[in-house]
Amino acid sequence: MSKQYETVIGLEVHVELATKTKIFCSCSTEFGGAPNTHTCPVCTGMPGSLPVLNRQVVEYALAVGLATNCEINQYCKFDRKNYFYPDNPQNYQISQLYLPICRHGWVEIETPSGVAKKVGIHEIHMEEDAGKLIHDEWEDCSLVDYNRSGVPLIEIVSEPDMRNAQEVIAYLEKLRLIIQYLGASDCKLQEGSMRADVNLSVREAGSRELGTRTEMKNLNSFKAIARAIEGERKRQIERLEEGKRVIQETRRWDDNKESSRAMRSKEDAQDYRYFPDPDLAPVVISDEWIARVRAQQPELRTEKISRYMAEYGLPAYDADLITSSKHMADLFEETVALCNRPKEVSNWLMVEAMRLLKEQGMDVDDIRFSPSNLAALIAMVEGSEINRTVAKSVFEEIFMNDVDPRAYVTEHGLKVVNDEGALKRAVEDVIAANPQSVEDYKNGKERAMGFLVGQTMRAMKGKADPAMVNRIVKEFLSVQ
Repeated sequence: MSKQYETVIGLEVHVELATKTKIFCSCSTEFGGAPNTHTCPVCTGMPGSLPVLNRQVVEYALAVGLATNCEINQYCKFDRKNYFYPDNPQNYQISQLYLPICRHGWVEIETPSGVAKKVGIHEIHMEEDAGKLIHDEWEDCSLVDYNRSGVPLIEIVSEPDMRNAQEVIAYLEKLRLIIQYLGASDCKLQEGSMRADVNLSVREAGSRELGTRTEMKNLNSFKAIARAIEGERKRQIERLEEGKRVIQETRRWDDNKESSRAMRSKEDAQDYRYFPDPDLAPVVISDEWIARVRAQQPELRTEKISRYMAEYGLPAYDADLITSSKHMADLFEETVALCNRPKEVSNWLMVEAMRLLKEQGMDVDDIRFSPSNLAALIAMVEGSEINRTVAKSVFEEIFMNDVDPRAYVTEHGLKVVNDEGALKRAVEDVIAANPQSVEDYKNGKERAMGFLVGQTMRAMKGKADPAMVNRIVKEFLSVQ
């Protein structure tokens, strides 16, 4: 009988903070500038340059620590992590090893079985990002862009509490939403502002001893993370089944090939020769500072879900889906404030907006239409200025081009036709053209009436009031 194995997973999550300037200098953190244009002597490691800590970095780290139930180290220090690599201009990275800003926290996730589970957070520390190597295959060379060098990061190190890919994704989703709601980062994986390294080992089921772990890098989407976890789990089990040992190493995941390769042997802390940074004073965090950051914490997702259900009367499903993106939640609240129709707003966002996002291959954060235009569309439907069929086509224009719905409807002649005389003439023509349907209705086939209503709506190019058309068709059929 083959052995049963348990997977043990811990994560190191790097998050670029949403400060306007870097952690130790005043260079811009804006994404996408021309190479080496957001640089200065400090972030390019020039001799004699001195770092100065950005206070906002500490504020964001405190906010994330408090939101993840961490203990705050009110006396913390920066250390130098020494290693030589072309994208590391100083030949060391300023980080925190001995006294990180946050320790011993947790977040609660829902497991695949629906059971709540706490995932421990070992620590959160502040550090600077490295630069970026660009490999030019045409010129057969590598270039270095230091724009990212010195961008502030927090690294959130979990305990090895996760057991499968589903728990890992649930944990990452929870962290991402907490950080986005705090405004500490946009957490865009595709831009590298949230990155996760997966530490994974396997052990025989029932064993309490941890197996040898590997670290998986180059993971830039949740799908890639899930595939990498499954691939590495299988690889380690196969080695153990063959009587081989797992080597502690850092591996690079290739999502196109769905396989990994060894990058280097896994370093431990002593390999980096950490020592306290002599250029940076310790950070002393007062009780008052912590109290102020705590008081400024915004409403997080869990509280929003409860409030949406209580205040707006939304079903749990609606509240859960809308709050799954801070951008969507903000759009919902701003629109409701304008039209006071929470369920209508929810329906437009959950049905039509989500459909168009899927069709266009867009992310929720890519929505750019204004709350005022959606509120105006809802008011037009409620005021019977347009019917829902027309409203859906107008919403597509709002979604794609953020048009003013009133101006668009007027310009394209889409207002509901309430001229009873015109509707009666249209119904009369439809009934005259479809004698078989009239006969079917007389013989008890109710669906025939629906057909006649549909033909009338078609004749009116969808601009008629369906309720009025139904009434007039019924009146005509009753005298046939």
